[in-house]
Amino acid sequence: MENKITSLFGIKYPIIQGGMVWCSGWKLASAVSNNGGLGLIGAGSMYPDVLREHISKMKEATDKPWGVNVPLLYPNIDELIDIIIEEGVKIVFTSAGNPAKYTSKLKENGITVVHVIANSRFAKKCEDSGVDAIVAEGFEAGGHNSREETTTMVLIPQIRKVTSLPIIAAGGIGSGSAMLAAMALGADGVQVGSRFAASKESSAHPDFLQKVIEAGEGGTTLTLKQLAPVRLIHNKFSDRVAEAQKRGASVEELKEMLGKGRAKMGMFLGDLDEGELEIGQVSSMITEIKTVKEIIDEMINEYNSIKENITRNSAYQF
Repeated sequence: MENKITSLFGIKYPIIQGGMVWCSGWKLASAVSNNGGLGLIGAGSMYPDVLREHISKMKEATDKPWGVNVPLLYPNIDELIDIIIEEGVKIVFTSAGNPAKYTSKLKENGITVVHVIANSRFAKKCEDSGVDAIVAEGFEAGGHNSREETTTMVLIPQIRKVTSLPIIAAGGIGSGSAMLAAMALGADGVQVGSRFAASKESSAHPDFLQKVIEAGEGGTTLTLKQLAPVRLIHNKFSDRVAEAQKRGASVEELKEMLGKGRAKMGMFLGDLDEGELEIGQVSSMITEIKTVKEIIDEMINEYNSIKENITRNSAYQF
């Protein structure tokens, strides 16, 4: 399966693992890379010394291409960027910030750079900044999200119209059929977050993984739009936030409610009542915790099967 994304990263399948906080350590990332995709260490939940440790273990665990996902709003971002360069990381995905800030520095050090966006306006900024590809993330995605609530099915063709850069579709993608749909809309590859977050190699707490399985249709909501929008599984904490927002709570009050470490509390430590349980809408389709190999194999087999069936029974040729 060769296209712009497989060629850009030197991978077998155009499947990128999302760099999710508290889920995307070296075990998950190396498993994805070793099975034909592109694994990403999620630096957003790591102190600088922890990131360096995960990079070291990643080098031992795989000889396949891999990268690091870095939220640009991270407090110690300069230190993380320096570590990435010092350790010889070859691929970096940036998000939650201006792509112009670090792209030149990264590319000067031979690093392939991809930036995550949620609307077509930022596609031009990405081009001007010199990034190599774009992740277009729709409203369905888990974790921190866009305020605009544009779905992946709407977002991908909009961004395709305004850029020639390779596009990686993200948000609501956890199956081969979703992958095929995204590519039919103009994407060159897909980023899979929630489905890998709920894998056996994920570093998330087992109780959180069980909660993902139980989430069901309508089990998540996008909240905290006054601060930084985030998609969460419903629990006691999210209910309190919803009540506070309904009565018009101030930004300061919401910040106090949020406090620090809510995502770690929920996803890594397994506090299902008071933690943030970040996951995408595709969680309603996850009924079993599987290995990364099983997930990728199922996606590719389904993609090929449906593509062949459509081609055989339609005048439209993929």
